[in-house]
Amino acid sequence: MRLSQFIQANLEKIMEDWEAFARTMIPPAETMSVIELRDHAHDILLDIAIEMESDQSEDQREAKGKGLAAQSTKASFSSVHGKLRHSVGFDVSQVGAEYRALRASVLRLWMRTMGTVDATVLEEIVRFNEGIDQGLAEALFSYSEQMAKSRDTFLAVLGHDLRSPLGALSSCVELLARPANGAPNDRAVRVAKQSIASISEMITDLLEYTRTRLGRGIKVTPRPGDFSALCEQAVEECVASNPRLKFEAHIAPNLAFDFDVPRMRQVLTNLLVNAVQHGDPEFPVVLESRFENDVVVVKNRGEPIPEDSMQVIFNPLVQIPFTDSAPHERPATSLGLGLFIAREIVQGHNGKISVASSADEGTAIIVRLPCIS
Repeated sequence: MRLSQFIQANLEKIMEDWEAFARTMIPPAETMSVIELRDHAHDILLDIAIEMESDQSEDQREAKGKGLAAQSTKASFSSVHGKLRHSVGFDVSQVGAEYRALRASVLRLWMRTMGTVDATVLEEIVRFNEGIDQGLAEALFSYSEQMAKSRDTFLAVLGHDLRSPLGALSSCVELLARPANGAPNDRAVRVAKQSIASISEMITDLLEYTRTRLGRGIKVTPRPGDFSALCEQAVEECVASNPRLKFEAHIAPNLAFDFDVPRMRQVLTNLLVNAVQHGDPEFPVVLESRFENDVVVVKNRGEPIPEDSMQVIFNPLVQIPFTDSAPHERPATSLGLGLFIAREIVQGHNGKISVASSADEGTAIIVRLPCIS
């Protein structure tokens, strides 16, 4: 049986192998469905099989093997696949690994059915490899385009968000340079301090992100501490920063264990700020901490997270697209890094962080800390 015919006759078995390999792509594949894991693999393979049966010149085949074949005006299945893999959090090496594994799986299964390897068999293998190489090139190209768009969006957000506190700080400096009647301007001092704090938070988030991208991770130094008191402090600080919003705290007493106090304060603050940012101000932001399952939960009510964004909410530089505008103004430090940093810190404590979201129940970020005793 020719390889192109074998592919069409054994698509389900090949898809099972593709799915099993894609499932190993952690963390993005952990929450993905079978349909999401298989994505466009079925159509990608069919396209390759059909193309293998077509007549091509040597120049066309050479261009295809180099990933330089001319593309139609319609986006190929591989191109769409690369774009979607970026959106669900696969990195570029994982996308390449998928095509590498697909190539190996098809050839391994086909060779089991072959008796002898002759020139015809080798020609089939060459044609198949050309198709895989072209598909991989298209997937990586569209993936790179999406990555560039994400970077540009992030830089635009950073520039916009830095402008406001810097503008306020500049105005305050001018006011402080010309005090009225020699008296200090308390309001200008307060606004200046808030602006400096906002800028400092953004710079800290960027440094934390850079550290993780360089492979150093976020350092965690656990020491004995009172987690109940930390939860209460985090809520109090958020209430002070958002006096017009509603908050509820349900904190179990005597949650004492080893944890990094500054880092876990950062986690709680990031989760509360995220809930404030995306929640409906008519409903309270809720923080719960309890012994049951060693859980900390931050809840808010508002527009639910889109289904296709659930597995990427903790990825860096993510701006979740909502159909409606935010109920109130986005905080100045919303760079798409808060939940990513929270995840890194929780994992540094050997814990896990996840999200649940629905229109009826609202959105809950759940932190499980196995060190709670």
